[in-house]
Amino acid sequence: MEIQIRNLKKTYPNGTQALKNVSLDIPLGMFGLLGSNGAGKSSLMRTLATLQSADSGTITFGDIDVLQDKDRVRQMVGYLPQDFGVYPGISADRLLNYLAELKGISNARERQEQVNYLLQQTNLYEVRHKAVSGFSGGMRQRFGVAQALLGKPRLIIVDEPTAGLDPAERVRFLNLLSQVGDQAAIILSTHIVEDVSELCSHMAIISQGEVLLTGIPSDLIQQLEGKIWLKTISRNQLETIQNQFQVISSKFFMGQIQVHIYSPTCPDSTCEPIKPDLEDVYFCTMLGLLSTIKANEAA
Repeated sequence: MEIQIRNLKKTYPNGTQALKNVSLDIPLGMFGLLGSNGAGKSSLMRTLATLQSADSGTITFGDIDVLQDKDRVRQMVGYLPQDFGVYPGISADRLLNYLAELKGISNARERQEQVNYLLQQTNLYEVRHKAVSGFSGGMRQRFGVAQALLGKPRLIIVDEPTAGLDPAERVRFLNLLSQVGDQAAIILSTHIVEDVSELCSHMAIISQGEVLLTGIPSDLIQQLEGKIWLKTISRNQLETIQNQFQVISSKFFMGQIQVHIYSPTCPDSTCEPIKPDLEDVYFCTMLGLLSTIKANEAA
């Protein structure tokens, strides 16, 4: 059962167009929504989670009209927003039990079993009797993951989920999402390319409220094979190289700068071919290069 989004629009009272004719097909499993801060990811996530209305357009999840049948959607969705508050002084165990009851898990034994399981999976079981308000940022994020997975939701929406997690916590969280990916549609909204490349079978890139690219990550990377080149330069050469070649990204490395250049042929004798990755796909998309490639292939 997939989510179908068609011509979704949202403009806020201050005039900001957060969503501009967004159309997406989101299948079962992990779907990555990649974009910078302010791209429109959170606006789309809040709309899917029924926390805000759209100005126009449609969203269906199987036979459910997400924009009209909000109560039904809320019974089957798990949502981890980018920022969330907690009740002061309430322990993780009690708060998760309370949220589970709100989710409709009325059987006390079943509820506690699920709470214990999620606390263990998010590495919070040992601190289950401590107040969530006193948790560190990473611990609170893990608690947010636990509450999003309550009730075995069929749609899981996570907005910037690995922010604030250390490397070990990030791996634990991503593994946990992978385990439930066969039974639910999971939308991973993030600006972290690695999260999408490691987990998601389908993805989209969004910028300024518009979907720029959709597809299977490996297929999108394949389109750049033989077209990405590495050149190592000094700091004072960067502006010249940017004027001379199509530089898609640059970073400092051991006192020098490594630039990735897009070119169908070798730019010069000092460049070496490199295997493209999803970060290259992202930067090429933002520069409009992938749409040019598709147009040339079609011609």
